Amino acid sequence: MTPGLRAVALGGGHGLHATLTALRRLTTDVTAVVTVADDGGSSGRLRRELGLLPPGDLRQALAALTVAEQGESLWAEVFQHRFGGSGALTGHAVGNLLLAGLFEVLGDPVAALDEARRLLGVPGRVLPMSPEPLEIEAEVSGLDDDGSLRRIRGQVAVASTPGRVERITLRTPGRPGGVPAACEEAVRAVLDAEAVFLGPGSWFTSVIPHLMVPGLHDALLRTAATKIVVLNLVPQPGETAGFSPERHLDVLFQHAPGLRVDAVIADRDSVPAPGRLRDAAAGLGAKTLLADVADPGREGVHDPDALASCVREALGLSGTAGGKG
Repeated sequence: MTPGLRAVALGGGHGLHATLTALRRLTTDVTAVVTVADDGGSSGRLRRELGLLPPGDLRQALAALTVAEQGESLWAEVFQHRFGGSGALTGHAVGNLLLAGLFEVLGDPVAALDEARRLLGVPGRVLPMSPEPLEIEAEVSGLDDDGSLRRIRGQVAVASTPGRVERITLRTPGRPGGVPAACEEAVRAVLDAEAVFLGPGSWFTSVIPHLMVPGLHDALLRTAATKIVVLNLVPQPGETAGFSPERHLDVLFQHAPGLRVDAVIADRDSVPAPGRLRDAAAGLGAKTLLADVADPGREGVHDPDALASCVREALGLSGTAGGKG
């Protein structure tokens, strides 16, 4: 444990959960900066009905930071509980409803999330990447026989498209034509951090969107923090199907040409051509760390202890990750 290490992880969903779970093994000073473009499931319903930030990815981040070594608290378990049945509450997570209520009562998503973390006893902090709900718009190829690009909107539509996502932008449904606003506290956290993490996660709908918010983009370029990209274990069907590890880095660079990172972490067995990945990482200014970071018991899931060990090596702390690629 390195209690004083100020770490910031950007992402959403299960990928961000993996990073946060690993970081909890290194430090208690962890800030999650979470995407707010989800439009599916319980989050999508609450977003459409109440006009609030989609709470699901924010709830997942809070849950990742509540897990103690002895197991989850009762509040953490209730926070993640989903209602069954066939009524209006079916599929809603208790934490989603609680966050929606806090958003409405307090009128400030940052204050609401801070209140939720106090309730759960979370030592870190969870922040939205923007104080307003955003919408992902993607240019997709392969949907039409003439080879033209088609624009599709919405996180669910982008994540499940049978075409090939070429590029994304962010829209502000509440302010048509507006520039996505960055959460000021998230910008400050990135600038003050000692280590910043991008990935793993849904590349076009959870990771890259942070680079499309101008305030966060500028903070990521300006910060003196060590910047680390954690690659996915496998390509995701629909979103990055057929993508090599180096292709993930290429599209990251295409969306933020000025971005430079210090390290790229990848699972050894997930990289068929280590030399090509090293070259792509070097183009971003990064060294490549290959290690056995996959959980052998769960397909497509990072092992938090192994990932934490690899992060230690990337940051030059004690411990190693089992060798470089």
